[in-house]
Amino acid sequence: MPRRPRGLTFALLPVALTLLLSACSSADNSSGGGLGGGNTDGKGSVTLNVGDQKGGSEAVLRAAGELDDLPYRVEWSTFTSGPPMLEAVNAGAVDIGSVGNTPPVFAAGAKSKITVVAATHGDSAGEAILVPQDSPLKRTSDLKGRTVAVAQGSSAHYQLIASLRKAGLTPDDIKVTLLQPADALAAFTSGKIDAWAVWDPYTSQVLSGGKGRVLTTGRGVVNGLNFQVAAPAALQDKEKEQAIDDFVTRLRRAQDWVFAHPEEWAKVWAKDTGLPYDVALDAVKRSYGTRVPVALDEAAIASEQEIADSFADLGLIPGRFDFADFVDDRFNDSLPPSTSPARSYGKAPS
Repeated sequence: MPRRPRGLTFALLPVALTLLLSACSSADNSSGGGLGGGNTDGKGSVTLNVGDQKGGSEAVLRAAGELDDLPYRVEWSTFTSGPPMLEAVNAGAVDIGSVGNTPPVFAAGAKSKITVVAATHGDSAGEAILVPQDSPLKRTSDLKGRTVAVAQGSSAHYQLIASLRKAGLTPDDIKVTLLQPADALAAFTSGKIDAWAVWDPYTSQVLSGGKGRVLTTGRGVVNGLNFQVAAPAALQDKEKEQAIDDFVTRLRRAQDWVFAHPEEWAKVWAKDTGLPYDVALDAVKRSYGTRVPVALDEAAIASEQEIADSFADLGLIPGRFDFADFVDDRFNDSLPPSTSPARSYGKAPS
């Protein structure tokens, strides 16, 4: 039986309303079949509101040819990162969107109306703590007393906590500076911080430019999961549920296409994001292309519960909760376990 989240009726956060007004939206004009009834343009009557980031779902679906025959309309809204996207999901303005492993934990901890419906598992080499090339720091334990930048509620936030714990440290042993990637990159390159916990493509950008080196990665300390997160109301709408099922299936096929066509995808990704091609290709081979669609199973839920409990113990979310209450496995199909090995192109880019 699918896992159904408990009914939640919480007030909308004010910031969500601001985000809804500021999100950049555009309707997809692909022609298609006829899910949900007939419009004269060949589309069904259903419009799926999808949260996205630059170089995200729309770009990869289009590159893989998966937007050519949509039987429903798609309205895309672009966000800077996962947390604000989930604010929009909570507000009911977005039906589904893609995020890393940590934003759903913070959203669930805030009792947001969200439901995790699909997952991929990838290599965690792109989740890294970076230091300048000439830094005296050699191991994670050397971070004691140092200033480390990280984006609050991001996948890198948990990677930092887990890496510190593995080295026998806690966040109290370092000076945490909460910065979004653009500000953190500026602080890192100007020498204002000692280290930066971040994810790809920022990791590949720093390494490719010779601006820093890896102190440690997320391998062995984080779960490497990424998620599709839906609005419960959308799942309760039969036509939108069918559209979501089709949408996540197309994303899975697109992920297979990325692995088979890394150079072609890197060109599209670079154009869409403004990244240099070599940085985009490194990030594809280090992280993005390694992802494999997996089931939302007990192992995935348990690993997310560990993240939730860690943040609760540190007082960074209001309290403990059951992550399983925010998971619905109705779209699992016959996918492999969440612990299935990530794909690999061989040795990760240095």
